[in-house]
Amino acid sequence: MDQSFLLMLSNLLHLHNHLDPTTSLLSATPSPTSTSPSSPSSLFSSSAAPLLFFTIATVLSYITTITTSSSSTTSSASSPSTTTPISVSAFRALSTDHIWSIEPHLRDSQWRSSYGLSYPVFTTVVDKLKPYISQSNLSLPSDYAVAMVLSRLCHGYSAKTTAKRYSLEPYLVSKITNMVTRLLATKLYPEFIKIPVSRRRLYDTTQAFEELTKLPNMCGAIDGSAIRINKLSGDVQNPSAYWSRYGYNSVLLQVVADHKKIFWDVCVKAAGGTDDATHLRDSLLYNRLISGDVVWDKVMNVKGHHVRPYIVGDWHYPMLSFLLTPFTWNGTGSPVQNTFDAALMKGRSVVVEAIGLLKARWRILQDLNVGLNHAPQTVVACCVLHNLCQIAKEPVPEIWKEPEEMGHPPRVPESEKSYYYFGECTRQVLADDLHQKLQSR
Repeated sequence: MDQSFLLMLSNLLHLHNHLDPTTSLLSATPSPTSTSPSSPSSLFSSSAAPLLFFTIATVLSYITTITTSSSSTTSSASSPSTTTPISVSAFRALSTDHIWSIEPHLRDSQWRSSYGLSYPVFTTVVDKLKPYISQSNLSLPSDYAVAMVLSRLCHGYSAKTTAKRYSLEPYLVSKITNMVTRLLATKLYPEFIKIPVSRRRLYDTTQAFEELTKLPNMCGAIDGSAIRINKLSGDVQNPSAYWSRYGYNSVLLQVVADHKKIFWDVCVKAAGGTDDATHLRDSLLYNRLISGDVVWDKVMNVKGHHVRPYIVGDWHYPMLSFLLTPFTWNGTGSPVQNTFDAALMKGRSVVVEAIGLLKARWRILQDLNVGLNHAPQTVVACCVLHNLCQIAKEPVPEIWKEPEEMGHPPRVPESEKSYYYFGECTRQVLADDLHQKLQSR
């Protein structure tokens, strides 16, 4: 039994004996000497109700104290340490040289849970951004500012929540977030998001896709994703344009990924209500491919037809000379067509998984809580960080599941008809070649 409880009972016994030494709480038979109702001691011993009430009240008070203490201890133990404000000195204590003495897997696990990156990758980001941050006259250390922004992107914290965690004002958190994401989206984008035009990279990419799909010269897969916006401000013009087909306000992300799920093109130019084909036609990638600005030298001869490198997409995208889509969206084609469609969609699956990884690692993209003006750069910044994770072979989290695709194939405008016919011809040649290869096995 608890010692404090025994002590409480002992005190009650002493109190009772002091008030009425002729009776005992432990005896059910009254003493013969306590028969006079007029004696002073009988005022206390003639009725057990006051003492019983006092006893019950004391016991209940004790139980309440113990329960409160236990709840407080449990709450204290269960509340995460992250609720403690992360000061510059506290962060510095974690990130100084002694961190290298920690077991690498423990160190990197701790860093990933806080900032979405292992410590070596984190330092890479800081080293690349530090020259630009130092020019901003920011009163906070560069690594501290980057850590704060990564924590927000990784966990999806609002500016207000992040401000409480770092003992800063919300407006300052927003300002630093905008600065760091802008630097990621502009200064690091050219280094980590590149079209595969070099001969070596193009060869590796097409070979990997051919091993996956049995289709030659595929160099990427394109897809779009609606990035949910937490709240639209009241001064947004034409707010209905942001209402996506999935039933929420969003901006539209378009990415092209390679076989390693690394993005080699990113575009965020359209409101969520825009269809994928329109977004593609407004993108810089489309204009560069249409104009011939991007030159892929790896040309293959398939059944007498010259097949240049191409990307693949679903039926929401237009058929073009450099972008192949399925014959049908519901598997109602011929056996040859359905076989080709299955192979093409297997190639497309890499970009679907890449987007799922992107949203799983950088959870702010699941419900974007920055201003609409800063939404594109925040999304692009997360894509840059995603590529860093893929290049560094960071552990793969549980993939975020996108909503099911809906809609129908886009119409073919007059300006695209020549590209459409060339793409249609290439698709048929590849379908016949694939069918022949499978038949000959």
